[in-house]
Amino acid sequence: MDFISQELDDYVCAHSENEPQLLYDLNRYTHLNVLLPRMLSGHFQGRLLSMLSHMIQPKNVLEIGTYTGYSALCFAEGLAENGQITTIDKNEELEDFVNEYVAKSKFKNQIKCVIGNAIELIPEMDEQFDLVFIDADKSNYINYYNMVIDKLSTGGYIIVDNVLWSGKVLEPVDPNDLDTKVLVDLNNIVHEDSRVQEVLLPVRDGLLVIRKK
Repeated sequence: MDFISQELDDYVCAHSENEPQLLYDLNRYTHLNVLLPRMLSGHFQGRLLSMLSHMIQPKNVLEIGTYTGYSALCFAEGLAENGQITTIDKNEELEDFVNEYVAKSKFKNQIKCVIGNAIELIPEMDEQFDLVFIDADKSNYINYYNMVIDKLSTGGYIIVDNVLWSGKVLEPVDPNDLDTKVLVDLNNIVHEDSRVQEVLLPVRDGLLVIRKK
């Protein structure tokens, strides 16, 4: 679902900061060569993620769902000095591709790409995170939220992508549609969680921005 017209989307992109050349190349290559390019954050959302990262200036970022590395590179732009990003994905087929683009970036020494199951890896992490980005398998979104909330610094942020799910969150949920059910439940869980402040932004497919009190 497009929440604004293509003309307005073009205008928004035209009046937002240009993508850095590396991200422009990554964006284009992903759309030409990788399955499901719609999963990419893209120009406008990517600039928003970069802006949020600059505002937060995180020292330690966890990203759940690397895809082709676009969002990790956006977050890297706003890292605090000597800040680090750990990005996890289970798709081994994209590993070499992601590593290639990360290696071209000036942030290459600040981004650690991990291949594996985040459900298994996160409980083993001892770090406290200032920023967590959740953009992976929707059926585990509630699990991810519950896993990271105690690993989040006070005043830290969780950003969750795809929480409007092409408008399906407004429709009666098919009992067999686990992804939509989980997203509806997550939005309600976060809204009722007294530990956090949240705002749901209708950016692309919905970005839920959560601050731990």
